[in-house]
Amino acid sequence: MSRPDDRHAPALPVVIVGGLHADARRAAVARLLADVPGSVVLHHDLATAAAGTVVRTVRDATGVLDAGEAPLVNDCACCALREDLVPELVRLAEAGGTPLAVVELWDSVEPKAMAEVVTAGGFTVTGVITAVDPALVLPYLGNGDDLAEGGLAAAATDQRTVADTFARQLEYASVLALAESLPGSPEADDEDRELLTQLHPTARRVPVGHGDPAGTTAPAPAPSVSVSGSSELARAALAGFDVEAAAAAQHPACALLPAEADAHGVATLVWHRRRPFHPERLYAALEDLTCAAARSRGRFWLAGKGDTLLHWDAAGGALCVESAGPWLASLPDAAWELVPPVRRAAAALDWHPEHGDRCQHLVFTSPGLDRGGLERLLESCLLTDAEYAAGQAAWERLPPAFDTLLEV
Repeated sequence: MSRPDDRHAPALPVVIVGGLHADARRAAVARLLADVPGSVVLHHDLATAAAGTVVRTVRDATGVLDAGEAPLVNDCACCALREDLVPELVRLAEAGGTPLAVVELWDSVEPKAMAEVVTAGGFTVTGVITAVDPALVLPYLGNGDDLAEGGLAAAATDQRTVADTFARQLEYASVLALAESLPGSPEADDEDRELLTQLHPTARRVPVGHGDPAGTTAPAPAPSVSVSGSSELARAALAGFDVEAAAAAQHPACALLPAEADAHGVATLVWHRRRPFHPERLYAALEDLTCAAARSRGRFWLAGKGDTLLHWDAAGGALCVESAGPWLASLPDAAWELVPPVRRAAAALDWHPEHGDRCQHLVFTSPGLDRGGLERLLESCLLTDAEYAAGQAAWERLPPAFDTLLEV
């Protein structure tokens, strides 16, 4: 992969803007172009992938500066994007005169992969923004349709759904650009805004098309980038972004999950226990648990699989359960040196003298959440006192109800 030559190419800060809410994304990009004089937007349109190419455009606030095509790589539009993106950034950097490159992702492209590609290419990602229409958060989070059904698949083998793609786009970004009152969109209400807040409480939420709210203090932009007016979005986009920390925050072993909350009809339940699930009872309850909340995620411990940390990821009425590697408690001491420090720190904060980092840590967020009913259902899936007292040898003999789901 091409890298900019640090001796000749000037530094080129890169901001990534993504999101399935296309109108909101375009509004955010337009705001950045207006507020950072001389900035350009690089966009790859994957809608033409069926014809065998990806269309690339480079534009500034006045219009299109350059356009071209990139051939598919292994019949994959996203692969073509990855192969073409860094060389285009190198070209912009070497040409000079561009204070900021805005990479506008196509609808279903997820920012995590692109941020890592840009960083690996030698560039600095100063911000990752997901543009959101708050009135559409719940409809998109509840949409279990395959991306392919809406013409949004990035490859022939793309099996993602609208809901899980939207959830990852939302939860990875450090900044959420909120575009309300867009043409054709319903008005957002307090419940919509609260749902967004509880889904990603640590994100900086910035209105698009408005100046900085009264009393807001925005970080200063990079010294080499001039920001006109008092655009909070531009300042947030240039505040800095840690790609490694963002990846760690998404890993189920050390994810920064939301805390307990209850406001404006939206609630978040954090459920934490130190006893394993009974595989058959949990399996039987999966549908009810998945449909109990608009979004649920976390890690869980299954009796009979005491070495494996299992990842829970549900949105749109669909659940993905997969292995996320070993619990640290199952590793020999010598192997701990191979574990990233952030993972060891997360385990240490939640360490139990008998079970180590094994636990249930699930978070459910939804309007109208039935906390009591959900807690009772979860509790019923745990081992009973007698089953727990029987010990690990007995747990290993429990029916392997999850083996098919985990493709064991």
